[in-house]
Amino acid sequence: MVPTSKPKTLSEVTQVYISKQSPLLTPGALIANLAGVQSNNEGPISTTADILHVRGFDQTQIAMVYEGMPLADPFTYGAYTASMVDDENLASVKLQQGSADLTAPTYNAVGGQMTLSLRQPAAKPTFYVEGSGGTKSTNKEFVRADTGEIGHSGIDGFVSGSYSSGNLWRGPGSLDRWHIDAAARKNWTDQDLSEMIFGLTRANQTEWLYPTLAQWRAKGTGFYTDPTYKPGDVNFYKINTKATNATLGAIKNHFALSNGFSLDLEPYGVETYGPNNYGASIPIAGGYLGTERYASLDGYPATPGTITAISIHPWWQLSSGVNMVGSWARGPNVLSLSYWYSYVVHTEIQYHYPLDAFGQYTRNNPYLTVFGGMPVTQYDINGVQQLNALGLDDRLSLLGDRLTIDAGLRANMLGRQITENLPGSMPYKSVKNIFEPVPQILISYRITPSDQIYVNGTTGYRTPAAFQAQVPIYSFTTGLPTSVPLHSYVPEYMIGEEAGFRHEGPLNLNLAAFHYNLVHYQINSVSYLPGTSILVSQPIDAGGEEAEGAQAELATRPWHHFSAYVSGQFLHTTIGNNIAFGGDTLPTRGKTEVASPKLIASTSLTYDDTVNFGTLSVRYSDAQYSTLMNDQGMPAFFGVDASIGRTLPTVGRAHPKLMLSLLNIGDIHSLTSVNGFTVASRPTKGLFGNTVAGSQPNYVIGTGFAAIATLSATIE
Repeated sequence: MVPTSKPKTLSEVTQVYISKQSPLLTPGALIANLAGVQSNNEGPISTTADILHVRGFDQTQIAMVYEGMPLADPFTYGAYTASMVDDENLASVKLQQGSADLTAPTYNAVGGQMTLSLRQPAAKPTFYVEGSGGTKSTNKEFVRADTGEIGHSGIDGFVSGSYSSGNLWRGPGSLDRWHIDAAARKNWTDQDLSEMIFGLTRANQTEWLYPTLAQWRAKGTGFYTDPTYKPGDVNFYKINTKATNATLGAIKNHFALSNGFSLDLEPYGVETYGPNNYGASIPIAGGYLGTERYASLDGYPATPGTITAISIHPWWQLSSGVNMVGSWARGPNVLSLSYWYSYVVHTEIQYHYPLDAFGQYTRNNPYLTVFGGMPVTQYDINGVQQLNALGLDDRLSLLGDRLTIDAGLRANMLGRQITENLPGSMPYKSVKNIFEPVPQILISYRITPSDQIYVNGTTGYRTPAAFQAQVPIYSFTTGLPTSVPLHSYVPEYMIGEEAGFRHEGPLNLNLAAFHYNLVHYQINSVSYLPGTSILVSQPIDAGGEEAEGAQAELATRPWHHFSAYVSGQFLHTTIGNNIAFGGDTLPTRGKTEVASPKLIASTSLTYDDTVNFGTLSVRYSDAQYSTLMNDQGMPAFFGVDASIGRTLPTVGRAHPKLMLSLLNIGDIHSLTSVNGFTVASRPTKGLFGNTVAGSQPNYVIGTGFAAIATLSATIE
């Protein structure tokens, strides 16, 4: 447990802990033991978005920030944290379980904030090299060079590169990732600093398939893409792949001005792009582009049947902005004024290339078209978003800095325009403008140098996620929307309260009780489009939710080289209203919210005598519902991980280290998260007497057993 005086619930893992874990874990998996967190890997290595829940909120409701840059996709809020930075370069991963900072560059933070911090360059020239290998041909190679101060310029920096790859732990397929991190820092004075940060990722992996509960019971971990192709097979593994490419850059500046004034200024840019690839069956004749029926595909006779094709989605997105915070410190008071501007553009379409008898395709052959050259697609989307956010915060310290009162308000003004360029689309263009005030008040009192109490009242909002909230996606076979835009485009809004106690000493303790109300809670009902391997989401305004709970962290300082950590959370949630859905209103009021287990607990034991080290972690998550009607859910599950290592004797200027990481000891096969919620899994009679059809949720399968050996060396 890292000491902190912040008047919010805050947990953190630092490089000391991170270096004792497998270097292939995602940042979300690194914080899996922290209080209130439910996070598990899909495999021993991953290039896709983190899947985690905190206090009943999923990753799309949690602010993801890396060195002042927003990590989440501004439209879907998927956070590809694994594409942003290598674990070896992380200084820390912090988690605020209740709310985001007032100045955080985010528009989806109703459930907290996860902050990734980059390491600082080494003080002298240093070279670091690392190699890992293990189960399922998993491997990673990593090198880093630190410059130390260059001459007497006040400039230092580092650059690193890595390559990782492996086979999927279940089913056919593989994944690979190339990544570069770089940073250069200039100290203008003792208080003035500029830092340039750069990152680049090129990654690709075979898609996972997400089973329904019936499919999980029938096939278990045998549910995956098909290893061999048969005519008509849309689940063939070679056509189901996902690329997560990213290029990012930022320039962080801190200037200490005269008379107590200071300025933090950071321009940034993040480019991400695909493509994502799936399988689809396209009608040869009588299919649809948007709502317009075509006689036959261009160049094909009007005959019955379908063509099996790879569905390539070449999406591209550029998110840029500037975040500024000006502060004035005078006596016991600090007044801050912040401004954040963000501009985002996004394009996405589908191209379908026919497969041959062996499941292969070539881009030398034209993609499927209709009406004399228009590509067959379910959507042709362009999105533009602009945001202006102004914040004012005042922090007052009293009673010799024992009492701190911090009050602030941020006004967020967001405009979002989405166009759907398919024939007959209703609407063709959707323009939404949102104004959301986000106030907060934080109060802390230090009883003794080792004891602190704090209370806070915070708010947060999340703009509706996914393009489907504004424009429809259309079926190839019916010409009807597979998803319907939200009738009321209103942001999700959270009002929360916390009260906590901290104690620092040989035994560190953090206790917190929390309560929050959520209005216009939005979930995405996710299902596979018939005849394809494409997941389609239907946004649903699930109304109100109320939750209360308590969490605790307890950690010891090292005793005979051993230290222990225990965390736990109790959570009680209630859906606040009945939900209009499927032509009726379903009786959901008073039921438990989805993905909200009552109990989450973890314990970790660490040994470190500076030569030998090891960690052992055990996690438990209670059962949880996957439908708003509470007629289906996933069972409780355990997870056990461990690492052991040894610092080897120095060889010349090299300081080597050997480590073995074990994931999911016992090879426990379990569902670890809900991937797509639904309102009800069974036909349900509504309050007005109509029967509403049910649909099946789908789930995430946790990783099987994996062993990863790592040999590294620091050369000074």
